[in-house]
Amino acid sequence: MAKKIRINFRDIEAKEFDSGTTLKEISREFEHYFNYPILIGLVENDLVELNEPITRSNVVDFYDRSSDVGNGIHGRTAQFLLTLAVKRLFGEEVEVMIEYSIDKGFYCEIVGIEIDKSEIKKLENEMKKICSENLPIGKVSVSRLDAIKYFQKKKQYDKVRVLKYISNTYINLYHVDETFDYFYGKLAYSTKDVEDFKLTYIRDNGFVLSYPSSYNPECTLDYVHHEKLFEKFLEYNNWGRKIGVSNASELNEIVSMGNYDNLIRLSEVYYSNQLARISDHIAENRNIRVVLIAGPSSAGKTTTARKLSVYLQTHGLIPHQISLDDYFIDREKTPKLENGELDTESLKAIDITLFNKHLIKILDGEKVEIPDYNFVFGKREYKGKTLQLEENGIIIIEGLHCLNDELTMPIDRNCKYKIYINALTQVNIDNHNRVHTSDNRKLRRIVRDSKFRGFGAEKTLHMWKTIREGEEKYIFPYQDDADEIVNSALTYELGVLKTYVEPLLFNVPETDPSYPEAIRLINLLRNFLPIPSEEVPKDSVLREFIGGSSFYRK
Repeated sequence: MAKKIRINFRDIEAKEFDSGTTLKEISREFEHYFNYPILIGLVENDLVELNEPITRSNVVDFYDRSSDVGNGIHGRTAQFLLTLAVKRLFGEEVEVMIEYSIDKGFYCEIVGIEIDKSEIKKLENEMKKICSENLPIGKVSVSRLDAIKYFQKKKQYDKVRVLKYISNTYINLYHVDETFDYFYGKLAYSTKDVEDFKLTYIRDNGFVLSYPSSYNPECTLDYVHHEKLFEKFLEYNNWGRKIGVSNASELNEIVSMGNYDNLIRLSEVYYSNQLARISDHIAENRNIRVVLIAGPSSAGKTTTARKLSVYLQTHGLIPHQISLDDYFIDREKTPKLENGELDTESLKAIDITLFNKHLIKILDGEKVEIPDYNFVFGKREYKGKTLQLEENGIIIIEGLHCLNDELTMPIDRNCKYKIYINALTQVNIDNHNRVHTSDNRKLRRIVRDSKFRGFGAEKTLHMWKTIREGEEKYIFPYQDDADEIVNSALTYELGVLKTYVEPLLFNVPETDPSYPEAIRLINLLRNFLPIPSEEVPKDSVLREFIGGSSFYRK
């Protein structure tokens, strides 16, 4: 008689199963708690794929696409589905490049043939066909050298090169039938689990794969094209190809040869050139009196504002920075979230009336006493700090709501120059494994929070969902109103961040809820060789996170 094990689901329901029952079979007993297909399980605080057998009693949990964990798995599995459909429809010689995230989806390009809108529709139908076949997605552990030989035979040289720099003796490959691929994160149980998606043709063999987000898990929304953001991504991708660094293996090759110092210089020049061009535009338009800079967490807003100030001075302008934080309303008047916590990210947390009153007076040439916000006591204070704008003076303001016209409604739009900044990562792992722009920022934030605020990585990871919700609500909807987009991502930075963030991630307790995410990030970073930080310039945006910036001292 088979040994029985007891499975507790979230401590709210328990059932008995035979020892060795797969997590998939167990999940069927609890799927009525979920609105969407279960994609993965959590056993002893470890993410476990559904085809794994369970041999002892445990408390388990599951994730569908409405969760951040499940949504990541949904996205990766949809990418695998896409690569399978491309091979089926166009043949082995045609490749799909999964480039970067844009509007809740992935921008992709087909390499090897010319395609148009009708071909993309055929590709979408082929993906749906694969979904309907309900094909199991298997996983095998193979030696790294055998995997390299397999991908060499398939002429998938991007996989060959990236596996060269991984130290693991064995790696996991996922497969549907006899088609194998390498992914650094986990995948769903079956092709049917990710049947909700859309393909949208853009141009020049490019299209977007969209799927439900954790913010809107019900269905896949129509793709909304953001031309300025799209062009900035495209510009950075093309630049990466020019200098020969588009993925991890190309970066690792430079590092392994000890030539990363020149790559650091190239990356810094690219970033600085963006600010130089913006300063030229501002100087040429004398109507501009206020520069507004906004972007998501850890995009590098502070360094960008201060570095832009230097460039503006080369044009004879005198920049003055105003912090939105100093215009917070008193803490007891701050609006609250549903859970009772203060909603400090709301526009209503700022005294807009006072802020605009001061801004108008300053632009009229009057001297104004600027407040200082005391975060200890939660009140504004006045300490004699004044600002009076010269004839060639210009105001720089950076903050969460700077792209929202409601913040500066009384100021004529012709007087304002809006800048949206984000770390739009260009270096991916290989053709099928991209690096999320949010992961790049998350790694930056973990390092900064540890170095300057004394937070462990787990605390930053706990906060990240709330941070992202604020970005979705207060920043991303206004990005199209920006006059210019700045990409603060640096081609080399993941190698430098690795040296700082890996120890912090390994220090996350195995019992902490953020532990699975820490492991995912560790698996991401293992694809990159470490880069020493000594060559990073003191005025680099990366110094805002790793320390040693010449712009300010933490």
